[in-house]
Amino acid sequence: MTNNINTANNYQHHDLQQLAHHIKSRASALGFQGVGIADTELSDAEHRLLNWLQQGYHGEMDYMQRHGTKRSRPVELEKGTVRVISATMNYWPEPDQAHSQALLNDPDKAYVSRYTLGRDYHKILRKRLQTLANDITQRIGEFGYRVFTDSAPVLEKALAEKAGLGWIGKHTNLITEHTGSWFFIGEIYTDLPLPIDAPANNHCGTCQACIDACPTNAIVAPYTLDARLCISYLTIELRGSIPVELRPLIGNRVYGCDDCQLVCPWNRFTESTNEQDFLPRHQLHDCSLVELFSWSESEFLQNTAGSAIRRIGYECWLRNLAVALGNAPTSLSIVKALKNRLQHPSALVREHVQWALQQHQSASQ
Repeated sequence: MTNNINTANNYQHHDLQQLAHHIKSRASALGFQGVGIADTELSDAEHRLLNWLQQGYHGEMDYMQRHGTKRSRPVELEKGTVRVISATMNYWPEPDQAHSQALLNDPDKAYVSRYTLGRDYHKILRKRLQTLANDITQRIGEFGYRVFTDSAPVLEKALAEKAGLGWIGKHTNLITEHTGSWFFIGEIYTDLPLPIDAPANNHCGTCQACIDACPTNAIVAPYTLDARLCISYLTIELRGSIPVELRPLIGNRVYGCDDCQLVCPWNRFTESTNEQDFLPRHQLHDCSLVELFSWSESEFLQNTAGSAIRRIGYECWLRNLAVALGNAPTSLSIVKALKNRLQHPSALVREHVQWALQQHQSASQ
């Protein structure tokens, strides 16, 4: 733990309630919409996680089980941790959700998950959280902490729920009553014995809009996601061949999927982000499949510099686009674009291009 020291007697001269209030106020000034404090008791979440892993719902995401109980027991990941400061930052990049819905209904356009239209959130949130930690240090002196932003085995949604920032919905995303679910989550693990916040209540009720909207029926039960069926998993986490039976269901989603959030009633309260770094870059919020498929590898690397998209690599990018092109209405431009990739050096790309061309041959017969 960064700056780890013996904390037994170090905070007796500080009003921890006042410090918690200061932390929340400072976090708000740094651009976080929500901040809360939780203890580290996650036994219920651990039980759900272990059951989820036992069912094999994590697919090829071996990292979900690689660290044992470190994910659900913060003190095993960072010795001395007694509290977790959770913070959320809104990333919704558009005036409303109408454009995203229209994009999904246009099979010639590419749909890219809204969280990745701007710059990579990891560095942005980590820097803000580090600034917050530095501010605490200036106020009380050295203390033990470590900053996380989706960068280590952390049950961030369960911790944020305990910290009162929202509840985990039936689609397994965190929902807040006043801002919906379009936000990133980051944490500071700390040895400060701060007062904890009350968990939020669940307000999903009988609604199952997210379950009904999932294109691949990946939400196999309320609050249970089979990642192996999830389009976000198929287009981002999976590195091999996309199962043939799932390809037609992917539609024009080439990086991630937002359907379950787009239909969630709580997202009607979402406002556009104030963070310039989260706004769309390189027209990825409204671009044709053919145009993106024409990118060379150097263009892909240039246009995804500083973006979370780059992590899937050029090969999987073409794979995803080939599937979407196979799902699009037959046209001369699409067939030509696919044929231009038939001799691609990647067997993975060639396989998906051949499948896409078969879809158009079937459509023209």
